[in-house]
Amino acid sequence: MNKGKALRAGDTIGLVATSSPATEEVLGKAVAAIMEMGFKVKVGQTCYETYGGYLAGTPEQRAGELNAMFADDEVDGIMCMRGGYGSPQILPLLDYDLIAQNPKLFVGYSDITVLHAAFGQVSHLATLHGPMATSDIAHGLDDWTRQYLLRALTRPEPLGPIINPPGEDILCLVEGQAYGPIVGGNLALIATLMGTPYQVDTRGKILFLEDIDEEPYRVDRMLTQLALGGLFADCAGIVIGTWTNCEPKKREGFSVWDVFQNIVVPYGKPTIWNVQIGHGSYNMALPFGVEATLDATSRILAVEESVTV
Repeated sequence: MNKGKALRAGDTIGLVATSSPATEEVLGKAVAAIMEMGFKVKVGQTCYETYGGYLAGTPEQRAGELNAMFADDEVDGIMCMRGGYGSPQILPLLDYDLIAQNPKLFVGYSDITVLHAAFGQVSHLATLHGPMATSDIAHGLDDWTRQYLLRALTRPEPLGPIINPPGEDILCLVEGQAYGPIVGGNLALIATLMGTPYQVDTRGKILFLEDIDEEPYRVDRMLTQLALGGLFADCAGIVIGTWTNCEPKKREGFSVWDVFQNIVVPYGKPTIWNVQIGHGSYNMALPFGVEATLDATSRILAVEESVTV
């Protein structure tokens, strides 16, 4: 895998808006918070744009700016402003050769899932599923999330075991061990990529899944789509993150836990549940594209390879 360098104090983080817009007030708080972490910030013009009400600029603007941030020698790492909607639009407009030739640590989650997949599979770039500027950092990170993020950003060494905060137990759904690169992200976005050139390749890999604001029947539909596409049959193991506000709203019935038991558990792949990564109170940074060991029996996911150099 291509890898960006570990960041040091004084390095510059390029801030890009690949999806939805944010207010300038929240953007200002995000920039100040990133600077307080010890980094300089180069804010892309798309971070100030609104297009169609729910996009931060046209697809061409957002893709062009992301390409430019990778090409910019003054930018040491790239962080997404926020998720929302819009990243799938820019996939065919990105210069994947340029990105491969200028590897930088790229950070985001949620709608950014599609960029993690495309960068990993086309540019062979290791990336970081982690907190973003206006949706997380601007509002203050809890100590647990902040610690994992800074470790991943600044230390060119494996994260090792991913340990939940106190009071949040990791559960085993299927016992066993698995080894391979970590891929995945937000379930809705992984489902969006099915049947496209950027469909997530899970062959021999550890698949991570999380989501927010999806009722169990919708989670069922998306997991069924992944199952029909062979993602669970192909993967080596499964790590399940947080499922915030995913309870049934209009009818009694299956919970998200039940849906995973019905659809995913029968594949017999080593599987753990409730790793505190995603849209929950905590969002620990998780490297994608690097080797990890999953010991589901012992309920441990350990990142064995650094995401940076």
